[in-house]
Amino acid sequence: MDTNMMNNNNPNTNNAGGVMPTNYPVGVREGASKNRAGFAGPLIIGLAIVISCAILAGAFLKYKTSDVRTISATGSASVDFDADLIVWRGYFTAYSNSSARAYDQIKKQASLVEDYLAGKGLNSSEYVFSSVDISESTLNNYDEYGNYLNSTIEGYNLSQNVVISSSNIDLVEDISRDISKLLDKGVELTSGTPEYYCTGLDEIKLDLIEKATENAKTRVGIIADQAGAKLGRLNSSNLGVFQITARNSGTSYYSYDGYLDTTSRQKTATITVKLEYDIE
Repeated sequence: MDTNMMNNNNPNTNNAGGVMPTNYPVGVREGASKNRAGFAGPLIIGLAIVISCAILAGAFLKYKTSDVRTISATGSASVDFDADLIVWRGYFTAYSNSSARAYDQIKKQASLVEDYLAGKGLNSSEYVFSSVDISESTLNNYDEYGNYLNSTIEGYNLSQNVVISSSNIDLVEDISRDISKLLDKGVELTSGTPEYYCTGLDEIKLDLIEKATENAKTRVGIIADQAGAKLGRLNSSNLGVFQITARNSGTSYYSYDGYLDTTSRQKTATITVKLEYDIE
C-alpha cells in the first residue's frame, strides 16, 4: 500500500508528515482557561487605577486653575480729625491715726476740689467723685527673738478719685495743668494725663470703610486692565482693623489688633479693605 495515501487519510497528520493533535486533554484545556482568567484580573485592576488617577489629576488641575484665576488688591483710607471729648482723672489722699479725722480731712479736700472746678466754669454734670477708699496702715510687732507677735493699727489711709468728662477741651486742659492752687490749700491732689476721645467715631469708621472699598476696587481694576483680564464676580472681601493714632506719628504704633490713641487731641484714623475678584 502507498505510504503517502496512508498519511493523507490520517486526520492527525499534516502535509509535512508531522503529527497535529486536534483534541487536547481536559486538564490542558482547564489550565489554559485559568491562565487567561488570571491575566485578565490584574489587567482590569491596573486599568481601574489608571482611570482613577486620571480623574483625580483632572480634578486637581481644575481646582488649581480656578484657584489661580483671581485678582485681589488691598485698598486703604485715612482721615485726620480732632477729639471732641476730654477725660481727666485725679485723686487726693488723707491720712490720720483716727479714721474719723481722716474722713473729715478727705471730705474737706473734696469740697475744696469741687469749689475749684465750679470756679473754673465746669458744670456739676461734667465731673463726678468716686466713693472714698479706706485702708489700714499696720505695724507688725516681734519679740526679742524675731518671732511675730501681732499687728497694731498705726493709722488710716483714705483716697478719693475725681473724673472730669467734658467737651470743653481747652478748659479741662487748663485745669489739669494748673493744680497749684489746690496744693496751696492743702489738697494732696495727683493729676493724671488727659485722655482724648471722639464721640463721632462710628461715623468716621463707616466713611473710611466706604472710601477704602472704593480704593480697593480702583486698584483691582488697574491690575486687571494691565493684565488684559476681565473681572468677574466678587469672590471675597476682608475688613482690616482700625488704627487710630496721634497725627503725624506714622505707622510705628500700628497693632495687629488695632490701636486707639487717647493721648493726643489731633488724631489720624486708618482702615484697609481687601477685595478678591474672579477672572472671567
